[in-house]
This record gives sequence, C-alpha cells and structure tokens, in this order.
Amino acid sequence: MPERAFLVGIDYRVRKSPTGKSTKGVITAGAQAARDNATIANPSSKASSVPQFSAEESLDELRTLAMSAGAQVAGEFLQHRDKPDPATLIGKGKLEEIAGAAASVSADLLLFDHDLTASQQRNIENIVNTRVIDRTQLILDIFARHAKTREGQLQVELAQLDYLLPRLGGRGIEMSQLGGGIGTRGPGETQLETDRRKIYRRIRHVKQQIENVRRVRAQQRQRRESVPVATVALVGYTNAGKSTLFNALTQAAVLESPKMFATLDPTIRAVTLPSKRKVLLSDTVGFIRNLPHTLVTAFRATLEEVQRASLLLHVSDASSPLSAEQDAQVDKVLKELEAESKPRLRVMNKIDLLPPRQRESLRDDGNTVHVSAAKGVGMSTLLERIDHLLSEDAISRIRLRIPQKEGKTLALLEARARIYARAYKDGLVELEVEAPESVVRRVREWTV
Repeated sequence: MPERAFLVGIDYRVRKSPTGKSTKGVITAGAQAARDNATIANPSSKASSVPQFSAEESLDELRTLAMSAGAQVAGEFLQHRDKPDPATLIGKGKLEEIAGAAASVSADLLLFDHDLTASQQRNIENIVNTRVIDRTQLILDIFARHAKTREGQLQVELAQLDYLLPRLGGRGIEMSQLGGGIGTRGPGETQLETDRRKIYRRIRHVKQQIENVRRVRAQQRQRRESVPVATVALVGYTNAGKSTLFNALTQAAVLESPKMFATLDPTIRAVTLPSKRKVLLSDTVGFIRNLPHTLVTAFRATLEEVQRASLLLHVSDASSPLSAEQDAQVDKVLKELEAESKPRLRVMNKIDLLPPRQRESLRDDGNTVHVSAAKGVGMSTLLERIDHLLSEDAISRIRLRIPQKEGKTLALLEARARIYARAYKDGLVELEVEAPESVVRRVREWTV
C-alpha cells in the first residue's frame, strides 16, 4: 500500500522589483535560486527574462516527484511568507495547523518543497509528530528506486551517505569529542561517534568502488576513441522525453516512463547517420532545478559521457510553459560539469502535444530542430543536422575503379558509403562515392 504524503509548499513574497519598486508578486523557494542560476549560466541575460516557477507549478513538480517515489498525495498546503523562519522554516503556529490537516487525511509523512537543515527537520518533526522529508531527500529516494545497475546503486548510496552525515544528531552531538567540562565526560566513544565512523568508512569504500567503475569506463572509452566514432550525448530536464528520443533513433528498448528520473543508468547505442557514418548515442540522467550537489558529485562518473561527447543534443519539452526556465537549469548543470562550451543542438520535443496552429508555425534553424519522438516526427531532419555538425571521420567525395572480383571492398562501400554513380567496364566497377575518412583509407589504392 503506498504511503500517503501531505505536500507543503512555501512562497516568499518579492518585496522589490529590479527597478526598486515594490511588487505584490510572489516567488517560490526554488524559483529565486533557479533565476539566479540562469543568470550565472548566461551573465548577459537579465534575470527577469527567465520565466519563474509559480507556487502552483512548483507544487505540481513536487506532486510529480512524490508520485515517482511511489507516494499517494493526500493533501497540499501552500504557505506565504516574507522570509523563512530559521527554526521551523514556516513558523510554529502554521506547523500546528498543517499537523491537524495532515492528521485529518491520515498522512504518513510531510513532503517539503524546500531543503531543510538538520535542526529544522528535527524541530518540525517534534511539532507535527509525523515523518518529515525535504526535496533533496525525496529526489535521493527516487534515484534509489530507479537505480538498477551496480554502478547506479553505488552512486546513489554515496549521495545518500553524504546527505545523512550532517543529519546525525539528537542527544550526544555535544559529546562527539570527550572533554573535561560538565556534560562532556563519558565512558568512551559515544553512539554518535560510532555512527559517524561507520558512515565515513562506508563512504571511503563506496568511493573506491566508484573509482574502479570510473577506471573501467575510461578503458572502455579509450577503446571507443581509438576508432574514429563520435559520441553524441542526450541532455535535458527530467521527463523531457530523452529516452523516447533515444529509442526512436536507435530502436533500443530503454525504459520510457512519464515518471521523473526513470533513466539513471547510462545506455550507449550505435546510430547510422545519412552519410553512412556511425556515431554512438548516449542516454543520460535528467536534470532538475536545484539538483542536489551531492548527486552531481556522485554521478560524475556517469556524467563524464557528457563531458567527452562531441555533440550535445539538448532535449526540451516544447509543450511545457516552463521550458525556458528548465533550459536555464540544464545550462547551470552543464556549467558545473564544465561542458557548457560543447557544440550543442537544441531538440524541441513533444510538438505533437502543441495546438495545430502553433505546431504549423514552428520553423527549424541552424541550432534548433522540432521533433516528436513519440510519433517519430522529424527524426530524418534531426539525423541530417547531427551529420552536418559532426567533424569526426570527415566525409569526402571520391572516384574509384575497383576490380569486380573485389567483392569484399564493394560490399564495404555498399554498407558504409553513399554511391552517386556506378558503371561496369572491362571487369572494373567505376564508382563515384561519398565516404567517411575511415572508409576512404581502406579503398585508397583504387582511387582515380
């Protein structure tokens, strides 16, 4: 039976506009950080140009996260404040009101659309007498549910341990180092110290195993890079349709799900471009606003695929009213991964969900392609654009005279080159072809 969750959102009123005038608008706890992050990612843009999450939209995202974690949403509460309460975030009186509302719907836990400090979480739990989970802990739980490979499970465990360590508390925190004052003397190591020591030991062990994973990945990547095959990485906000697009391009069977963070374990498949070149397409974990730093750090081994890619396909949900704000979050994470300067192609996905008139007005340009991965619309245009943007294994046009008995070479050209002209003369096959450099090297002796 799923746990019943009661959602708590917080709105902080904006007191001053950028011009210095007061305003009655509100901004969610996550939206101000999102707006700041967007400004960091693109310093030339003004913060006001990035759409903000409204209170309802922020709660919508929390609701989707809760359902992805397997919870049943029993109720919601939105609190408006001028500034956070340092002890309880939203104030003791309001918490007692929330406790009553949560009890009336038999909620098993409270989900806060905000990160809580260890002391805030303890203070809130003491007042509401219900389990309390913040946004970061919820995302970590979803990651733990969806990690299938050993690598993914190790990375999630490391992030969870990093999150847990500062939250070890309760009585005994002042006794973590034995001293000579009143209240600090004890029989030896406290339970808190024991727990911390165990966690530190486990963190060291997990980091060592992740380092082994990274070494194996580096060896695999080195073998791939010894052949002139470019890697194209899919990046984007969670639930933008990356896995659906990945399946549409590769005919793979990666899990497609409307749940957030359905893809945690990276998958790489080969794709043949219109020029007959082969590239490797990599599906990666989705990003989200205020992505916990511990997750970015823990998943660095996986996200190295993004850092080493020749081209990034930045997948956006064209049907989302918040796609610009979501794109700003992706820019922010790419900056953290030092991959913001990589060549990038914007792929506006889910155009099948747009009204017909809006869909007909869409126009592709040099940096943007509009597709519907679910309906298979725009796939050939996307492959042509990827082909045009990649410089690895460059394409050249050549003329060849090959003896007809060289069946193996002719079969290679049939499979790996575009043939524009073909003629048979005196036991020879005269060809005009467009082929990648790796193929041209193998047929150079027959070049005219």
